[in-house]
Amino acid sequence: MAMAMAMTNSIHVKEAIVVTPSEPTPNRVLSLSSIDSQLFLRFTIEYLFVYKQTSTTSSISQQKSFTARVKHALSRVLVPYYPLAGRVRSKPDGSGLLEVVCRAQGAVFIEAEANHTINDFERAPRSVTQWRKLLSVMDKGAPPLVIQLTWLKDGAATIGVGINHCLCDGIGTGEFLNSFAELVSIQQQQRNVMTKGNIVFKPKPIWDRHLLEYSTPRVNSSLTNHHHHHHQYHPEFNRVPDLCAFMNRFTNERLVPTSIVFDNRKLNELKRLSESSSSSYTSFEVLSAHIWRSWARSLNLPPNQILKLLFSVNIRQRVKPSLLSGYYGNAFVLGCAQTSVKDLIDKGLRYASELVKRAKEKIDHDYVKSVVESVSRYKASPDSVGVLILSQWSRLGLERVDFGLGKPVHVGPICCDRYCLMLPVFNQTDAVRVMLAVPTSAFEKYDTLVKAGSY
Repeated sequence: MAMAMAMTNSIHVKEAIVVTPSEPTPNRVLSLSSIDSQLFLRFTIEYLFVYKQTSTTSSISQQKSFTARVKHALSRVLVPYYPLAGRVRSKPDGSGLLEVVCRAQGAVFIEAEANHTINDFERAPRSVTQWRKLLSVMDKGAPPLVIQLTWLKDGAATIGVGINHCLCDGIGTGEFLNSFAELVSIQQQQRNVMTKGNIVFKPKPIWDRHLLEYSTPRVNSSLTNHHHHHHQYHPEFNRVPDLCAFMNRFTNERLVPTSIVFDNRKLNELKRLSESSSSSYTSFEVLSAHIWRSWARSLNLPPNQILKLLFSVNIRQRVKPSLLSGYYGNAFVLGCAQTSVKDLIDKGLRYASELVKRAKEKIDHDYVKSVVESVSRYKASPDSVGVLILSQWSRLGLERVDFGLGKPVHVGPICCDRYCLMLPVFNQTDAVRVMLAVPTSAFEKYDTLVKAGSY
């Protein structure tokens, strides 16, 4: 089914089609878990991969062959990952949960041309939406999976991926994209023969969303007890007083994207500054603490404003029994470090690192069960006041996604927003790129503080 072509300021869409699975797939309705169905996951997560020009894509005919391989591989990967070719809807039972109608409806594939060059991606975008058109079809009615291949004017290429977060978490998306890319590469190695035969995916994709549903006795389940329980146990779902019209800072001011690389030397320096005789901290703990403190200071917030750092914690090995490799649904809960602006700034990097460490350590099987109860029974959801959300994309395998063009020289979001992302850095295994958009009035101070390393 062809879709209308479009011309934008810097992007020319050559083709937009729906790609369906290459073989028959189950005709069924699949339930999503309570964790999948959370309100804050009901959006499309958008990834951008940038690739150098290669000898296999240097001519128009070679680009056409590559595009054909991508479309063919997409149709094949949608066989084992057939729910990604379905459509998400609310369950008709009024439970508030979601389900996927699997009728092989298909994913959207777009091919486009842009007047960008590969050098444009070496620094932060000039605006939050500068790269928006590298994933064109992202309105509310978009299907769960959209892939856009864009050829740049210097022969390089970008691949934009939009995937419904209710269906996949970051780890699941990384596994899907590596399987998809491997299929493209296999066809190239076999000299463009569009192979059929069975492909063994490693890991094998597993649906099994029921594995994260836990029945809990309805004890002390009054609203009062529920609120008390969550104030003590789940600060991520607890509302804090807004002392400064917090969200207005992000809606009334233009946001400025930032992109800063922390190499191994910088990370070790942060660890050294935070360590004590009794505690040591991981790179994630010290870097997230450092970013949080820099962000808080740059915003000039009231000293008694409560702040929260929310970050995803993989629970695949924290639940009992552990989830099998290949489970691609949302298998994370939110870790929450919480403190006042005054304490976060005055008590130093070690204090903030310890808050992050403790927030991670308390997540075990019982904690996950409690989260499931909270979101399924009480529709608990995180608030935005005082919150910085941080996501670690540097550990998802995204830097390995190779469609036969080599490893991506840039991995990041389509739009740099007020959510903080830790990204992989090309050819620097131990380095992390931090992308975050901050209000214009906070930009210079944030940029100075986050690069300072010590204050």
